[in-house]
Amino acid sequence: MKLGVNVDHVATIRQARASKVPDPVEAALAAELAGADGITVHLRSDRRHIQERDLRLLREIVKTKLNLEMAVTDEMTKIAAEIEPHSITLVPEKPDELTTEGGLDIKANMNAIEKLIKKLEGKSIIIGAFIDTDIEQIDCAVKLGLNHIEINTGKYAEKWPEREAEEELEKIKRSVDYALQKELIVNGGHGLDYKNVIPIREITGINELNIGHSIVARAVIVGMYEAVCEMLALIGDF
Repeated sequence: MKLGVNVDHVATIRQARASKVPDPVEAALAAELAGADGITVHLRSDRRHIQERDLRLLREIVKTKLNLEMAVTDEMTKIAAEIEPHSITLVPEKPDELTTEGGLDIKANMNAIEKLIKKLEGKSIIIGAFIDTDIEQIDCAVKLGLNHIEINTGKYAEKWPEREAEEELEKIKRSVDYALQKELIVNGGHGLDYKNVIPIREITGINELNIGHSIVARAVIVGMYEAVCEMLALIGDF
């Protein structure tokens, strides 16, 4: 299982003081050196953490792959077309949320996503979406010709380690199995940490986990390199 490291919250610390440090670009380099398979950032419309400067520098220096999480808007589509990250993952976005609260409703945004795909035709960008454990959403992803989906593990993470987490884990498994039958690449992420990731790593068919907050939080104590190594020791293919 691969690991994508989200460095958004390195930028959150920086922006808290309107400073130049810590630098998410430097954090991304350390994550790659530790063995991360990719770097993920979410460029929000309010620029609360990652800035366009970060995105441009990351596109130049990331050696593995750069995944841009972005809302389905004209502004973000234009930025993606210009910078050409390796992949984009379409996500919902609310101005007052602390973090992404759920998966993108692909069904309700079919027309907008179709327009986005057309605008990015000819670009070497792989397009996917972050969705909840909903079979209908997977069918919509297939209809649009998306390359990958990222299953929202947030509800599972919120309930772990309580017994109710088992029900959410089963929903994730069913969604993964169904998406694989539809020949989609399946990733996962949201709310995962060094403990609740263990049952997730046992799910056959998940290509990659995108993990941010818990790795950045651990990095505050032990450094980014060690924090990534510790997560890879739990989920990595060795």
